Amino acid sequence: MNERRFHKRSIFLVLYLVFAVLPIYWMVNMSFKTNEEIVASFTLWPQHFTWGNYRTIFTDPSWYSGYINSMIYVVINTVIALTVALPAAYAFSRYRFLGDKHVFFWLLTNRMTPPAVFLLPFFQLYTTMGLMDTHIAVALAHLLFNVPLAVWILEGFMSGIPREIDETAYIDGYSFPRFFLTIFLPLIKAGVGVAAFFCFMFSWVELLLARTLTSVNAKPIVATMTRTVSASGMDWATLAAAGVLTILPGAVVIWFVRHYIAKGFAMGRV
Repeated sequence: MNERRFHKRSIFLVLYLVFAVLPIYWMVNMSFKTNEEIVASFTLWPQHFTWGNYRTIFTDPSWYSGYINSMIYVVINTVIALTVALPAAYAFSRYRFLGDKHVFFWLLTNRMTPPAVFLLPFFQLYTTMGLMDTHIAVALAHLLFNVPLAVWILEGFMSGIPREIDETAYIDGYSFPRFFLTIFLPLIKAGVGVAAFFCFMFSWVELLLARTLTSVNAKPIVATMTRTVSASGMDWATLAAAGVLTILPGAVVIWFVRHYIAKGFAMGRV
């Protein structure tokens, strides 16, 4: 009976892995083909292997600048989001004040709101302030969604730290900044890693705000990938290569914070 159950689980796991890996493999497969081969035939691996698609991305400014722009505003957004969320999460985890639960719920409702709702206000505001087509414009717009998420994640990790640690540090003469940076922050580094990961991933893949608030100077890669149609048709091969390169930063971030994410799942905050 146990062997049969194990056999069924193994089959299910194999099918799931095939289902999950197949789209990624097919995109990698297409990235080493020519457009003619992609359109003309169905092949499991490239018949005419080529690095030309990746060479196009690394030599064409309209392509590689998209990755640079995305990385700039993603890093800015992640740093600002964590800087704002850390003290806010500490306040929610350590103090009780009038309306604290309502404010916390309001933060989460902002995170659940579709980005399209805030598209027009951001567009008009940034046009008036001269922030259109800048990295800081997209970074600030994404804060509306990343800060609530980071506060929610960090508050869960902070609530798991005993309050006696705070009191002992104050008795020993620690100021709050010194206590927070040297004692408390290392205790919640897993939460910081998880929050940074989710902030990074949202900003990296978000398309609507990033495409609307930029045009040339700060256009991200997600917006560039939607504009690959030319007079000759869709450039499938280059688009596949761009997709592979777009996945890599997220995979690298996941590799470094994978243990923290597992801890976040264990604590119920992920």
